[in-house]
Amino acid sequence: MALQGKKLINNPDDVVTEFIEGLVETYPGLQYLDGFPEIKVVLRADAVGGAYDKVAVISGGGSGHEPAHAGFVGPGMLTAAVSGDVFASPPVDSILAAIRAVTGTMGCLLIIKNYTGDRLNFGLAAEQAKSEGYKIEMVIVGDDCALPPPRGIAGRRGLAGTILVHKVAGAAADAGLSLADVAAEAKHASEAVGTMGVALSVCTLPGQVTSDRLGPEQIELGLGIHGEPGAAVVELQTVDVVVEHVLKQILSQETQYLPITRGSNAVLLINGLGATPVMELMIAARKAVPELQLEYGIAVDRVYTGTFMTSLDMAGLSITIMRSDENILQRLDAPTKAPAWPVGSEGNRPPAKFPVPVPPSPSMKDDEILSERQELSKQGCMLEAAIEAAAKELIDLKDNLNDWDSKVGDGDCGTTMYRGATAILEDMKTRYHLNDAAGTVNEIGSTIRKVMGGTSGILYDILCKAAYASLKQNKNITAYEWADALEASIAAVSKYGGARAGYRTMLDALIPASTVLKQSLKAGDDPVTAFIASSEAALAGAESTKQMQAKAGRSSYISPDHLVSIPDPGAMAAAAWYRAAALSVKNKLHASES
Repeated sequence: MALQGKKLINNPDDVVTEFIEGLVETYPGLQYLDGFPEIKVVLRADAVGGAYDKVAVISGGGSGHEPAHAGFVGPGMLTAAVSGDVFASPPVDSILAAIRAVTGTMGCLLIIKNYTGDRLNFGLAAEQAKSEGYKIEMVIVGDDCALPPPRGIAGRRGLAGTILVHKVAGAAADAGLSLADVAAEAKHASEAVGTMGVALSVCTLPGQVTSDRLGPEQIELGLGIHGEPGAAVVELQTVDVVVEHVLKQILSQETQYLPITRGSNAVLLINGLGATPVMELMIAARKAVPELQLEYGIAVDRVYTGTFMTSLDMAGLSITIMRSDENILQRLDAPTKAPAWPVGSEGNRPPAKFPVPVPPSPSMKDDEILSERQELSKQGCMLEAAIEAAAKELIDLKDNLNDWDSKVGDGDCGTTMYRGATAILEDMKTRYHLNDAAGTVNEIGSTIRKVMGGTSGILYDILCKAAYASLKQNKNITAYEWADALEASIAAVSKYGGARAGYRTMLDALIPASTVLKQSLKAGDDPVTAFIASSEAALAGAESTKQMQAKAGRSSYISPDHLVSIPDPGAMAAAAWYRAAALSVKNKLHASES
């Protein structure tokens, strides 16, 4: 039976901001941007204000992997680190705030792990920063060697090898190299590194129950760092056997993930996943070094053993191998004051906070509220009812979505949707001009962007922004304009997210809905009948994901056997709010006619 996880925390919603506050109190060379809770950025105290005269190196991602990434901020490594919520990619505004805070004339290199949410959010932030005049390059690290060559668009996951890429890039930047040269060294390092993880337990998210997926005598091979299932579950084995298996997989000539052969030189990193004693990590290191030297003929130049990139309180370890050369060793040996490398904590303590830089041209005022209650038109009343019904349906579905997602992902889909839905209901009271349908859809996207985070948040924001762009062209918005807006939204999500029909995503609910809606309207059905019919198609599409092989998102890393009979949580969420909105419009119309 699953039990509530025990944590030394206060409010589960505050764990990331309180971690950052503790970090900067501990290490005087660090500050954070004063933008909590939306903006969670740790930066070098000596690199703020836009006067930094070297290439800024920024990384980040979801929290829960501490000390990564904030613990690697310091001279010789990262200039800033951007944190999202636990296991959720940081929002675009946070990434932009970090770029504006530390990037000078030499430009900025973004180093990210290969996860869809990070690629989307950092990619969008990079494009926005370029439009503001910043020089930006990005390197994506995908060092996972556990799984067969990836299906679909997801690619290999980014794991602990990213830390070595941070060190190489940070040292290159500290040496005064140009942005192009720093990016080239980081890319070279990212292509020379491979990692595989092994777990003895499943991690527990703050405020949630502990999963009982692994039995007391089982371990999981090839897992990711978000609690998602690995490549295989096997019986508990000795650490020597585990190390042999992991090294064999990383150095496999079949996959050829790592360009390293007998006679090569390498760097070894043994990384604890959060709850692994140093003793066990050292035992693994003691096996790995002679195994590489004697069995594979690889000279081990450096060994780093400790806790670098975790998965909350997961027991287990990952092993990373990086092919080394004279330049990489020079970068790894270069001095750094990043606290998790680790270093001391000498120096005067500056103020902990630094103000968030003001964007050059704000697109909207976050503090603008409606001064009085709106007098709603008939369409405004319909829109209000649809939004309220859709949001309440997601709130009611929270536990089911989390349950499905715990089997095929990281277990937080329901929590993420709940956070967005409750914020929408709150903002609808004071921020949405409901008589302006296009503007309301745009504001919903802004609400989602602020609170949801992760891949779901950015994709729904993209969906809303595309719908707004379509709707705002029309003064009189009819069912046909709504159908065009849905079609435009789907196209935008597919363009930026990469998914299509059959990829086991929310589009498998929305694409059938869009098709049926257009067909029904073209056939002469009244708008409400068409809306209801399309919502039924959305539900059928979501249910059909039970038989699909995932080609996008974290489910694509999971064996198809684990996915059978479990629907895609994102598709079920999309179908649920769409269906609830359709039924509310029908009921509202009937009530007004009776």
